[in-house]
Amino acid sequence: MTRAVVTGGAGFVGSHLCERLLADGWEVLCIDNLVTGSLSNVAGVSDDPRFAFLEQDVSAGITVKRPVDAVLHLASPASPVDYLALPIQTLKVGALGTHNALGLAKAKGARFLLASTSEVYGDPLEHPQRESYWGNVNPIGPRSVYDEAKRFAEAITMAYHRKHGMQTRIARIFNTIGGRMRTDDGRAVPVFVTQALQGEPLTVHGDGSQTRSVAHIDDLVEGLVRLLASDYADPVNLGNPEETTVLDLAKLVARLAGQPDAEIRFVGRPVDDPSVRRPDITRAREILGWEPTVSLENALARTITYFRTVV
Repeated sequence: MTRAVVTGGAGFVGSHLCERLLADGWEVLCIDNLVTGSLSNVAGVSDDPRFAFLEQDVSAGITVKRPVDAVLHLASPASPVDYLALPIQTLKVGALGTHNALGLAKAKGARFLLASTSEVYGDPLEHPQRESYWGNVNPIGPRSVYDEAKRFAEAITMAYHRKHGMQTRIARIFNTIGGRMRTDDGRAVPVFVTQALQGEPLTVHGDGSQTRSVAHIDDLVEGLVRLLASDYADPVNLGNPEETTVLDLAKLVARLAGQPDAEIRFVGRPVDDPSVRRPDITRAREILGWEPTVSLENALARTITYFRTVV
């Protein structure tokens, strides 16, 4: 495999994946409409002759003339702040964008990887979440534009696999942090870090007893690369099974950011906010030989170091 197309490649996860593929010897075509991505995320590889950037909305179509060996479909708003502001675009990229990316992979005889999400489990009644769990999703709630878009994306990916015999892979990505996250991302860690560094109270939804499991971007990218190279078609959880409450997460961020006495301010919880989130990564361990190597505290420390340069 030599040439990869990465949709959403100028986003947080996508840009790190582009860098890794280049380091592994690939040519990379990064496609992004820059709605939530940024050219600054790929500035470090823009001078690499094996890297090319194409500003394009994959929901409207994808045109690539040269051969392609792998299509990695990451294009989508992923933060609640973004997909609640862009509900139609989120549904379209999950449906039309995934269809177009699969069509490109089929036409080129390329391997296909879908970046799905732990949000397909909704507010789960099973804990931890295994890939065999079908989820507990409100199909008409405000978060459904993302949850159901990704569930459809998984369904059409499996349909192409079964109908056309395509080599497809599905990664269910759990919360991930690291450099290049936006300060206005809206998710818990970027919000806490930005507030702590600015000396503001940390806003915790509800009473903070809901749990999250947070991985570092380096671990996630390693898992994606291994999944792409595997021969496994069913979904695979990629996340850190180290679970913490949101309140404890806020306190840990405050301490690591040098604000151990920061005020915690409790605010209302969003509609359908998951009460628990923790991946069962047995499948990733057995099939990919993968598990996280970066601890939660180390991941947070590295993320805070980055945020100090942009806040």
